[in-house]
Amino acid sequence: MTAAAATRIAIVTGASSGIGAATARGLAA
Repeated sequence: MTAAAATRIAIVTGASSGIGAATARGLAA
C-alpha cells in the first residue's frame, strides 16, 4: 500500500465516522 492510499483511507474513515471531518476536507482539498 502506498502512503497516498493510506492517507486516502484515513481521510475516508475519519469523514465517515464524523471525526475530523473538517480536517479530512482540508486534506482532500
